[in-house]
Amino acid sequence: MRHRDPIPEIETPQKLAKRLNLAFADLLLLSRALTHRSYLNEHPEALEDNERLEFLGDAVLDFIVGAWLYNRYPEMPEGDLTRMRSALVYTEQLAEFARKIKLGHAMRLGKGESYGGGRERSALLCDTFEAVIGALYLDSGIDAVIEFISPLLNESAEDILINHKTEDPKSSFQEWAQAQGYSTPQYVTKKATGPDHSKTFDVDVIVNSKIYGNGCGPSKQAATKAAAIDALKKLSLLD
Repeated sequence: MRHRDPIPEIETPQKLAKRLNLAFADLLLLSRALTHRSYLNEHPEALEDNERLEFLGDAVLDFIVGAWLYNRYPEMPEGDLTRMRSALVYTEQLAEFARKIKLGHAMRLGKGESYGGGRERSALLCDTFEAVIGALYLDSGIDAVIEFISPLLNESAEDILINHKTEDPKSSFQEWAQAQGYSTPQYVTKKATGPDHSKTFDVDVIVNSKIYGNGCGPSKQAATKAAAIDALKKLSLLD
């Protein structure tokens, strides 16, 4: 009989705040930001999950990243600023921020979600990161959020510019198809797995009845983008 690996020891909100040098006055806010719905279902004593803080953090990030880009790149035109902001608040990028600060070690997940690899799932990491931003904003104000997020933005913005990550892979693949005289690419969802709050989508991109690429992601948008990237790589149009 196959035994499950034990659930790893979870980093407490206090230890997380100390490690990240975040001076939370109200650690209950941070605790709530780390609490996934699946944990709440198994621990009735936990009063609230992080979904409301995630909503707030998403809005705070949009504003802060927009303002940061405006000041960081004074000559950049509006269209490029918009694409840069989209790249910096994209699910996979926020999940990467979460991985850099090892946020997965502190996430409060239900046993099933934890056993299922939730601590490495991009959608959950992204959501938790946004919730932490929301909690930090409520606890310490916008300046604390800017101080926390700016080093992450500095490093990632340069990577995005150097590697042309603002370019839309779906548009690039469609331009290739049109140049060949082919029909418009079609994105077909093969399957969607997982619970409603944490689905994974599997998508093929098809041109003239031929599958050119496949992608998976926590949303249809993310999966279609991954499929377009896969197609461009197979055509040697993207490194």
